[in-house]
Amino acid sequence: MNEVFSAGGIVYYKDKILMLRKKNGDWVLPKGRIEDGETLEETAIREVKEETNVDAIILDYIGITSYSFSNFWTEYQMINKTVSWYLMEARSFDLEPLKDEGFVQAAFIESDKVVSIAKYDDERKVIIKAIEAIK
Repeated sequence: MNEVFSAGGIVYYKDKILMLRKKNGDWVLPKGRIEDGETLEETAIREVKEETNVDAIILDYIGITSYSFSNFWTEYQMINKTVSWYLMEARSFDLEPLKDEGFVQAAFIESDKVVSIAKYDDERKVIIKAIEAIK
């Protein structure tokens, strides 16, 4: 099994959380793979900026999620992905989704709606933790 490590952000502004909508309609949090020489924190900040065009600062560590999936591009190799999540505060608001990665929209979604639209259970759990930390 191939191990992949990523980092991402639960970025908020006022009572809203930053989300990305994929071509298939799924809403997800910004995250991505660690590059050589990067810390987890640097990865989270970079990925948020690359995928949404939002500058953000890290306020706190939220936790880790792990999941496995099959990569059909490499003959169905199983991949175990671990994501470190950070609570972040937005410092810019010129949203621009990274279309090269299949994102069609970046938006700040009201915190009372964001949990219900998030596609994945693990992301819903870290969103709930982040909302509790913000209060």
